[in-house]
Amino acid sequence: MSTRTLQILNIIGFILVITLNGLANALPINGRTTGELSDLYPNLFVPAGFTFSIWGVIYLLLLGFIIYQARGITKATSNPEEVQTIGIWFFISCLANASWILAWHYTQVVLSVLIMLLILTSLIMIYRRLQIGNGADSSKRLFLVNLPFSVYLGWITVATIANVTTLLVDRDLSGFWLGETIWTCIMILIATGFGIFFLIKKRDVPYALVLIWAFYGITAARFNDNIILVAYIGMALLAVGVLFRFPRWISTS
Repeated sequence: MSTRTLQILNIIGFILVITLNGLANALPINGRTTGELSDLYPNLFVPAGFTFSIWGVIYLLLLGFIIYQARGITKATSNPEEVQTIGIWFFISCLANASWILAWHYTQVVLSVLIMLLILTSLIMIYRRLQIGNGADSSKRLFLVNLPFSVYLGWITVATIANVTTLLVDRDLSGFWLGETIWTCIMILIATGFGIFFLIKKRDVPYALVLIWAFYGITAARFNDNIILVAYIGMALLAVGVLFRFPRWISTS
């Protein structure tokens, strides 16, 4: 597929995501906002509502990427290297994002989990193809390509865990036999493990910061001392890692 075709598909995909996400709450789709639907499946892992403002940050970062990847699109030949490197995966992630909104708003919880896994897979493919963590050849590449996908992947990691937990609630299997508190604590520890892995192996500070933000949202929404304690432990571990890794991350360009 030509670079120009991929550039155009990326732009179309991004516009589709922004439009459908806007309509989801403006109409709202199927009579309920995204947040109202989340309230139908109460569980201890979902963070406070303000935490979801990170979507605004993600979409602003992706807008920067879209503008950056579109350079040269009006010329006879356009060859931004990262466009071919990412390939069709960003467009797939956009289609999946838009599809998730529809599945969620029509309360198709199982389908929403499957679509969320597709979003996660597409972002992992982008992350691997861009070799994020192996350094960027310029500050523009670091902030307009690597940063958006680090933040996006970090939040989708959290969203995937939350979506799976929602499925368990929908099926009256909340926490399996562990109980919801223990399940939530385990999920926080697993997410912390991912954050530590990305800090150690990829020097990915933005990914870890997203997890810290999510854990902060969990503490703000909960009154369970055990969950709050585990969330603070996760935040502390990741914060220490961020302090050590930030100089290396910012110098990768």
